Amino acid sequence: MSHIQIILPDNSVKTFDHEPTALEVAESIGPRLAKETLGVKINGSNEIQDLRLPLTDGTKIELVTTRSSDANEVIRHSAAHVMAQAVQRIWPEVKVTIGPVIENGFYYDFDSSFNFTEEHFEKIEKEMQKILDANYPLVRKNIAIDEAIQIFTKMKERFKVEIIQDLKAKGETVVGIYDQGDWFDLCRGPHVQTTGQIKAIKLLSVAGAYWRGDEKNPMLQRVYATAFQDKKELEKHLQNLEEAKKRDHRKLGKELGLFMFHEWAPGSPFFTGKGTIVYNELQRLIRDKYKQYNYQEVITPQIFDVSLFKTSGHYQNYKEDMYFMQADEREFGVKPMNCPSHCLLFGSTHHSYKDLPIRMADFGRLHRYEKSGAMSGLTRVRTFCQDDAHVFCTMDQLQGEIQNFMNLFNDVYQILGMTDYKIGLSTRPQARLGSDEVWDKAETALAESLKNLNLKYHINAGDGAFYGPKLDFQFTDAIGRLWQLGTLQCDFNLPEAFQLKYVGEDNSEHRPVMLHRAILGSLERFIGVYLEHTAGHLPVWLSPVQVMILNVTDRVNDYCETLQKNLMAENVRVEFDRKNEKLNYKIREAQMQKIPYMIIVGDQEAQNGKVSIRLRDGKMINGIEMNSFVNHITAEIKNRKALTLES
Repeated sequence: MSHIQIILPDNSVKTFDHEPTALEVAESIGPRLAKETLGVKINGSNEIQDLRLPLTDGTKIELVTTRSSDANEVIRHSAAHVMAQAVQRIWPEVKVTIGPVIENGFYYDFDSSFNFTEEHFEKIEKEMQKILDANYPLVRKNIAIDEAIQIFTKMKERFKVEIIQDLKAKGETVVGIYDQGDWFDLCRGPHVQTTGQIKAIKLLSVAGAYWRGDEKNPMLQRVYATAFQDKKELEKHLQNLEEAKKRDHRKLGKELGLFMFHEWAPGSPFFTGKGTIVYNELQRLIRDKYKQYNYQEVITPQIFDVSLFKTSGHYQNYKEDMYFMQADEREFGVKPMNCPSHCLLFGSTHHSYKDLPIRMADFGRLHRYEKSGAMSGLTRVRTFCQDDAHVFCTMDQLQGEIQNFMNLFNDVYQILGMTDYKIGLSTRPQARLGSDEVWDKAETALAESLKNLNLKYHINAGDGAFYGPKLDFQFTDAIGRLWQLGTLQCDFNLPEAFQLKYVGEDNSEHRPVMLHRAILGSLERFIGVYLEHTAGHLPVWLSPVQVMILNVTDRVNDYCETLQKNLMAENVRVEFDRKNEKLNYKIREAQMQKIPYMIIVGDQEAQNGKVSIRLRDGKMINGIEMNSFVNHITAEIKNRKALTLES
């Protein structure tokens, strides 16, 4: 084997007389780079591979180093091994299972006869620090699968044995094992070179988790933790976690009286009167944009004969996430998505190319089965509503419709003050409808549109919907967290499945292209995310109570009631707090409710026919003409934009 060529990001080539590892490639470039190398990305994939794996001829690589933005992914993968090693040093009887990396951290599931508590964390962290200080090299060994089964059976690590047996059943003949000091673990990587490259660790919490998520399996102890290559990064992360607790939408929702849950309707939120105002105002925003961007809103049924979902492919590819029922000796399904019903609507009439594009929007309720352990406040529910729409267009119109979507998308998020987002192109999943040729066409259409719009994007390999690839929009919130919200999906498969057609300019029948799109996504999820992004300080147009009138004395009540009537006449959401309490108490209550404007009325204001305004940040603006304030707040609400209030 000779002349193995490895291609670097700048298209320069390194040549070897054997299949080198990524670490060897780094060493051939320089000792500093070799010291900093943690992993490698291969042939444009975002997946990080282990630096110890041999690279074949013609492989294009990107080295992941300590300076890479995703370096912590490798560090946390290795830190999970360090945590498992530390636990088994302290309690040798505890059995290990799996320890994957998750967003901002990792966890490891342990089979333990006792429950871990946060009191155990200090002891585990001290032992982990000893392992880091020892700077053990992580050494990968490939072991025949039957030998690995024997090794872990002898160790009585039955969960590892089960994993290896599953791999054997899939045809694997070799597994990877990583040694670190006197301890080893089954893993495919990637891992750091030595434990000393992990500079900062912190155990965060513990929870119960069923083995492999199955309630029939044993309950395990899941210890959550995080790790960084720098202690300052860890400190900043811990500060963000504290801030996130304050911003938790479940906490804010309760404090602000917006929504609730009940055990009799798991995963199904109840919105209060105040919460419904927020919900309806968001829908009103989207409806206003529908008029501007020429969408038609439709209403479709909740429940369909399963024939619909068999035609769409949901029955075959999405059944586990759906709800079903029997009626009139027929099987029905509750819709998890609007797209099949929109296909029925489109197919119910004849269309000419002159009719297209048709932009069909639907606020219908959707139901998807989420496992009880996966549900989380408003961000993961079983019943929800999307600002959902489907665009049926010709191939020639496709790029223009994607541009139209981006204009609408940016228009809405500019109003919401959320302009920092990343775009991911999610490609074909393993289980999917349609041929590779159709998927090539759909993926190329989305990629070309992004290039034409000069938009940067990354590839989410295998993360598309079963009927088509999609663009996922991830927003960075006020404390740096990423949230998946809007989406655009390009679909050639459902029009084929439903035999949709239009008559073209050539008088022949053609299949339309179908775009699935959502701007906010699920309204429930968006409200949860937006509450956390704003810390509950909603913009004036979205606030359930926009103005609170506070009287200093009962002598001014008549004037306060007049103010209230004047504001209500302008459709301002206003309340008058007439409780017999001190002013400071009432101000504090209004601040806790995060009300944008407080009108404070004393004898002087009532006599002069003016008002004093307290903003929620504590700023006071005195002696404002009532008409001036009414004009100001109505303009702010109408424009959905914060305006400066001057005295």
